[in-house]
Amino acid sequence: MQAGLREELLAALRLQIDWGVDEALEAAPLDRFAAPVVHPDPAPTAAIATPGLQAPALLAPALLAAALPAIATPAALATGRAAEAGSLEALRAAIAETDSPLRDTATNLVFADGVAESGLMLIGEAPGADEDRLGRPFVGVSGQLLDRMMASIGLERSKNFYLTNILPWRPPGNRTPTDGEIALFLPFLLRHITLVRPRHILLLGGTPAKSLLRAKDGITRLRGRWHSLPMEQGAIPALPTLHPAYLLRSPAAKREAWADLVLLRRTIDGEVAAG
Repeated sequence: MQAGLREELLAALRLQIDWGVDEALEAAPLDRFAAPVVHPDPAPTAAIATPGLQAPALLAPALLAAALPAIATPAALATGRAAEAGSLEALRAAIAETDSPLRDTATNLVFADGVAESGLMLIGEAPGADEDRLGRPFVGVSGQLLDRMMASIGLERSKNFYLTNILPWRPPGNRTPTDGEIALFLPFLLRHITLVRPRHILLLGGTPAKSLLRAKDGITRLRGRWHSLPMEQGAIPALPTLHPAYLLRSPAAKREAWADLVLLRRTIDGEVAAG
């Protein structure tokens, strides 16, 4: 096959993948129960030569199958970029270079805040308007509540914990992240955890809890107990709890969140005493 035609076909396939096409459909439904129809080979016809024109070549199935693995999906590219990041600075740069519609609508990349070496990592869902404007996670009203909650058990973000989100860009209108957006940025979050090497993880809300723990249950069923998060360096204890934004809407749920924080504090203190 000519190189030019092959590049055009590859470009067309890349475009369809970028648009989210994952299945080829025909114009009419296919009756898979009907008997196969055998068509006789057409009689050979004489080629009509036209000066300056060349008949288009058909794409052989074998060549198409060989070309498909070479076309990396956005999620596969993200996985490769995340794996190559050897530091937090390199990881941030890799995220910034990853194509996403969210990047086009957001103001700032929101990477992380706090002390990476603290041993406690808090993971939320996505930046809000204040976070997008300042480029830091949990700096709005819900973030201020989170700081007060953590202070109630003697922890400060400037000393004792580290914060990030599943998504580094604010979704338009603060909407819930889509499955595709989570799949795109999850490799970066897993690499983030690997680089930080926390001893404990606090999962703020249902989205990070369900995404990282691969759970189908909602946050009300997941919270209140420790879960095991498998990682390259070994399993990390992860505690799901209610998101501060939810607590602002449902103040009565603060009792459950307080119980989770007490559990977190007792676990940290118990390990310190045992160590």
